[in-house]
Amino acid sequence: MIQGHEPGGQLTTTTDVENFPGYPEGIMGPEMMSQFEAQATRFGAELRFGMVTHVDLSGAPHKLVLDEETPLLADAVIVATGASAKYLGLENEKRLLGRGVSACATCDGAFFRNEEIAIVGGGDTAMEEAQFLTRFASTVHLIHRRDELRASQIMQDRVLSNPKVKVHWNTVVTDVNGENAVESLSLEDTVTGETRELPVTGFFVAIGHKPNTDLFQGWLEMDESGYVLTKPDSTYTEVPGVFVCGDAQDHVYRQAVTAAGTGCMAAIDAERWLAEQEVIDETRTETEYHAAPAEGSASGEPVEA
Repeated sequence: MIQGHEPGGQLTTTTDVENFPGYPEGIMGPEMMSQFEAQATRFGAELRFGMVTHVDLSGAPHKLVLDEETPLLADAVIVATGASAKYLGLENEKRLLGRGVSACATCDGAFFRNEEIAIVGGGDTAMEEAQFLTRFASTVHLIHRRDELRASQIMQDRVLSNPKVKVHWNTVVTDVNGENAVESLSLEDTVTGETRELPVTGFFVAIGHKPNTDLFQGWLEMDESGYVLTKPDSTYTEVPGVFVCGDAQDHVYRQAVTAAGTGCMAAIDAERWLAEQEVIDETRTETEYHAAPAEGSASGEPVEA
């Protein structure tokens, strides 16, 4: 398993994980990933640091290059590269990630019961997350840089009619404030240039996710956003021996438990595919052995190509 530059992925930037089965008291994201790693190595998985920088999926065995120099060959490949949330690019936003800044309302919304929080975005995802956050927060401040939303009308209607939602039109977030946790946001009006501060304890970014699949562009079929397409009810791609799971393929649920589930599917699909190849190879070898003598051969012994 090639771990990449961020072993554990998005969960390493998550504080308390409360929605994964088996952890009734919750668990810190990095600790959870450490336990996953220990379990994998216990069953013989070899974990390697580094990044796969090039791939060649034109035929078996598949070729991968690690850190620009180390070639790897694989009969089967499981793509589990995940996705990365898009952020605004503010320095303090990154510093306070997991301490009030989040890109997953479903994961972290319950930590802000009866508190004032903010969410930035204007699409369906932002509306869904804003609506979800109203279950916990006393007020949800929806911040949008324009004077109209991109979301579907039905999603807009649900959010804008919710008494817990307060919309800040034509507004951008210029900074996230707080020493050890989010305390407020610095806002700027895009029309007047007026600046102000908004006291909140949580800040959710809902401007989209980007699957980490650029490496496989041109090799695997993807949708317009870069999520790898799989055959129905499986993790198979159109390339024999290549499977994909988790957030590299799933743009709907994006939860740790669903990623683990499709990871299990990919492992089973890969195992069964490899077993099928062994049967095919054995059948081919048996057929070649009993084939009629090739021209120039005096016996029935196989002739080396």
